[in-house]
Amino acid sequence: MRLILTLALLAFPIAEIWILVNLFQQYGWWVLLYLVAMVLLGLQLIRDEKLLFSGRVMQSLSQGGNPLKAMFGSARNIVAGILLIIPGVMTDLIAVVLLLIPVDKSAIKSATFKQQAANDDVIEGEFHRED
Repeated sequence: MRLILTLALLAFPIAEIWILVNLFQQYGWWVLLYLVAMVLLGLQLIRDEKLLFSGRVMQSLSQGGNPLKAMFGSARNIVAGILLIIPGVMTDLIAVVLLLIPVDKSAIKSATFKQQAANDDVIEGEFHRED
């Protein structure tokens, strides 16, 4: 199993370089423009996520939700940004797939729970004292 994993890890950069060389032979300098654009998009994604991270966690906590869900969502975006920064077409495709994975709505409903009052026999209302 280790041998297969090692071979896969060694084959990945070789495949990336082979794809980039073939694309460069076919499209020329447009490939370099593509790579620079992907690096800029990856950097912007990481910057935006860095700014929005604390807000998402605080919003999740204030709504009584699970802050781990916000953390994993931010981690997913940061990993996608790093994959966009790494030059290569396969890493960019992995990043796009990672960003396009939909958020499971049922997981949101189960992760965000409203806190109930400890005593369900409380009746809210207004009163005034008559003497």
